[in-house]
Amino acid sequence: MLVNHCRDNLCLPVPDGDVWVFGYGSLMWDPGFEFEETQKAIIKDYHRAFCIWSVHYRGTFENPGLVVGLDNGGECIGQAYRIREEQLYPVMNYLKDREMDTGVYIPSIRPIWLDNGECVDSLVFIADHQHDHYAGKLAIEEKVRVIKRSMGNRGPNTDYAVNTYEHLMDLGIEDPYLKSVVELL
Repeated sequence: MLVNHCRDNLCLPVPDGDVWVFGYGSLMWDPGFEFEETQKAIIKDYHRAFCIWSVHYRGTFENPGLVVGLDNGGECIGQAYRIREEQLYPVMNYLKDREMDTGVYIPSIRPIWLDNGECVDSLVFIADHQHDHYAGKLAIEEKVRVIKRSMGNRGPNTDYAVNTYEHLMDLGIEDPYLKSVVELL
């Protein structure tokens, strides 16, 4: 059964009991919340892409950066975190502040496949194509130019791209798209 965890007119759908959260960008190397368990996981029908304009963390309104989002098509290997039910509300509040500050992500429950083969429902943040901060299908060279010149309150956009790529490598996850972006940086 799904329930909505709401605060400040914003709701995140979550199942009863422990909740899995799927990370595919900075949540993999900087989750920022307590979790009971973590495993590599895969989500189908979405891929990791630099498709979100960042105006706080990795850029500004005057000079936006780019961060990854889950975009339509393909599949994405990332990191799943199991949150104990008793930690649910602090973690959901944290994720709302971190991931929903501009509203560019659609929080959804989608099936993911854990490294142990189990299929579980997980909270995922999917890029909203209708949002002003959706960067669409920029050419890779343009994405690299944006990433090279951008900095936000969490540091240079290049650090974000490199940290995400290096963490994927540490986990044994190959992502040719992210590799090509980092190589061009």
